Amino acid sequence: MIYIGNFLHQTNQEEASESERRHGEFNLIVQAETRSAAIGLFKERIQKQREISGFFEGDCSIYFVELLEFEKTPETEAMIINFKSIAGDPLMPFIACSVPTGQTDACRIFDWNDNGLEVDGKNNKLFLTFKKPR
Repeated sequence: MIYIGNFLHQTNQEEASESERRHGEFNLIVQAETRSAAIGLFKERIQKQREISGFFEGDCSIYFVELLEFEKTPETEAMIINFKSIAGDPLMPFIACSVPTGQTDACRIFDWNDNGLEVDGKNNKLFLTFKKPR
C-alpha cells in the first residue's frame, strides 16, 4: 500500500520573538505493508530530519493529522489530495479537505489555540515532540 501522512508542526516555540517561531505543515509518503509500519517509517524520517536539517529546531511539536492509504495511484485522472483555504491573517483558522471529490467534501477547520492544535474544536494529539537542548 501507499501511505501519505499529513502533519502540522510548531517550531522554536520557546523563542520570545514571534518572528522566530514557526508553524506549518508537511506530508510524508511511503510504500509499506501495514499502517503501523508506515507510521513507524514516518516517525523515523521526522527524527532523522531533526538531526540533519533545521526543519524542526528548538522546542517542536508535531501533530499527525491524517493518514491516507492507496492501493495504487490514479492512472486516468488526477486526484486532488489536499486542499487548503486560508482567509486573512495567518493567525486565523484554516479549512482543509483531503481527497475532495464529487462524492465528498469532508472539510475540517484547523486552529492553533493556546499553542496546541484544534481540529473542528477538538484538541489534537501530539505525535512527536522535541525540546531544545538547554
